[in-house]
Amino acid sequence: MYRQHFGLRHAPLDKDPTDLWDDGAIAHLKERFEWLLSSPGVGLLTGEPGVGKTAALRHITRSINPHRYQIIYTAESDFGRIDLYRALARGLGLEPSYRRADLWRDIKQRITELAHSRQLLPVWLIDESQNLPPEFFRDLPAFLNFSFDARDLITVWLIGHPALASLLERAPYAALHGRIQVRVHLNPAIERERFAQLIAHALNTAGCTHTLLSDAGIEQLREASRSIPRQAGRILRNAMRLAVPKGLNHIPDELLQRAIEEVR
Repeated sequence: MYRQHFGLRHAPLDKDPTDLWDDGAIAHLKERFEWLLSSPGVGLLTGEPGVGKTAALRHITRSINPHRYQIIYTAESDFGRIDLYRALARGLGLEPSYRRADLWRDIKQRITELAHSRQLLPVWLIDESQNLPPEFFRDLPAFLNFSFDARDLITVWLIGHPALASLLERAPYAALHGRIQVRVHLNPAIERERFAQLIAHALNTAGCTHTLLSDAGIEQLREASRSIPRQAGRILRNAMRLAVPKGLNHIPDELLQRAIEEVR
């Protein structure tokens, strides 16, 4: 109802924006992502929950050539390592074997076959990687070993919270840490001007053609959301919902504060 009331094409700062705001961070991630397509290896993407890591990768992978790259996305990371490799096997079109040795063999044979016969590179995106079991981090380097470790035939992105970077610096994971070729950290738009640009872009692309928030309201939203887009979107959408029965075409500061209190 609030979308019709405010004349919006879609919810601002929703889960799947068609036009992401970018002040250079996503362009940098795209450049690093494409580099790991031409030079396969391991990438690490970190950021606070809700900062837009998954949305950015979803945006980037939409333009990837499916005849050259096979994107396999895994979000169920809080399981055993066998379950993770089974998910990869299914993504590659295999029926997963029961034993880990057979599972590894089948997956690596398929990856090698894709490289040789179809010149196709699998790109495995593992979201919420901070939840991965320690054994997975320890044996991933061995899994990535092809042809006496002379070739890299798959790209793996580990995506997670900032603590993931510190975790992988620990001694037990030295082998994996040494294989990470690309490290990208997405920061929220904590500066007032950057956050105001983010909100203006989100409202504009959603179809809002007039001023919705005062300068004080934008600052109020920035502080309450800690500049995290997901949280800012929840507050903003709730404020719009509260504005509808009042017949308002803008969001007064006091109404925004009520929306903030309801979301907390």
